[in-house]
Amino acid sequence: MVKLNQILDKRELAPRIKEIVVYNPKIASKVKAGQFIVVRVCEEGERIPLTVADWDREKGTITIVFQEVGVSTYKLGKLEDGDVITDMVGPLGNPSEIGLFGTVVCVGGGVGIPAIYPITRELKKAGNKVISIIGARSKELLVYEEEMMKVSDELRITTDDGSKGRKGFVSDELRDLLQSGLKVDRVITVGPAIMMKVCAEVTRPYNIKTIASLNPIMVCGMGMCGACRVEVAGKTRFGCFEGPEFDAHEVNFDVLLMRLNAYKAEEQIALKKFLEEGG
Repeated sequence: MVKLNQILDKRELAPRIKEIVVYNPKIASKVKAGQFIVVRVCEEGERIPLTVADWDREKGTITIVFQEVGVSTYKLGKLEDGDVITDMVGPLGNPSEIGLFGTVVCVGGGVGIPAIYPITRELKKAGNKVISIIGARSKELLVYEEEMMKVSDELRITTDDGSKGRKGFVSDELRDLLQSGLKVDRVITVGPAIMMKVCAEVTRPYNIKTIASLNPIMVCGMGMCGACRVEVAGKTRFGCFEGPEFDAHEVNFDVLLMRLNAYKAEEQIALKKFLEEGG
């Protein structure tokens, strides 16, 4: 008998980037594109937010993709098929706005690509012309290429080192696309905060509605702790229940970056200790 939160399938997409399919019919029955869950790997573990990359309502499963960057994600990555995750809460956050906008450009970077995948799929289903731009540091770290190709009218690829597609950043490809004169009605961007910041600056002169899915530090995921606060249009907003998506032209990315880096030193110390102890 399958248990709640049991891992049914696991695969390594790239070095330290893993995908797991988890049985949770309640979340699977309600989740929509753009929403996330909060996971606690073990009893003493911290709560970590992870965007839902896919779901199967009939099978009662959800798919999450994560990169091993800290102790909790390393612990999650060590679980195998049949193992059970201690806690999963969701779906959380507001779903993406899906409508018929016209020509939409979806920009995903790193593990932001699986996160933007269901958004891209739903925008395509809604009748939009979808141009996707995905990028990573190298071809070895590029994930969900085939998935994005299936739900896009056009797929453009960039890598920092030029090992696949264009050498450069997704923002470079976005800039060239807009400079070509193509009428773009909306841009969605999901990925590292600095990437979303640059994409927002690229689209600003064109006055194109640009949406960013923010990734602030979260604890409760329900607006009670305040850890996920971000500055949008000069006001404090909560990334968990008011987001995760906001108008990218109104987001203070400098404040977001500062808060994301606040505990980097402590995180590295904890990870080093974990790995030294054979974690």
